[in-house]
Amino acid sequence: MSKISKRGKLVIVLLLLCAVITVIPLLVIQNSEFGGADGAAEEAVTEIDPDYEAWASPVMEPPGGETESLLFCLQAGLGAGVFGFVLGRLIERKKHEKN
Repeated sequence: MSKISKRGKLVIVLLLLCAVITVIPLLVIQNSEFGGADGAAEEAVTEIDPDYEAWASPVMEPPGGETESLLFCLQAGLGAGVFGFVLGRLIERKKHEKN
């Protein structure tokens, strides 16, 4: 069994902390209200055509509007992390190839 370095333990603790920070609001805040782009678009379409019926429905309905915002921010953060990681790896690979 390999030993985990001090830095590795710190990374694991920070990732667990991020998970806890993400999950706690989902469990504690049940009926939050937050208007986003979807709600604004629905209002605009209803103003233009009051008889319009949506042809698609959400796969999963979050417990509150704030939950949807939280999940969107989490997705953006994860995407930025992956993008930064891949970009860093490519830059470092290029540096090592020169040597």
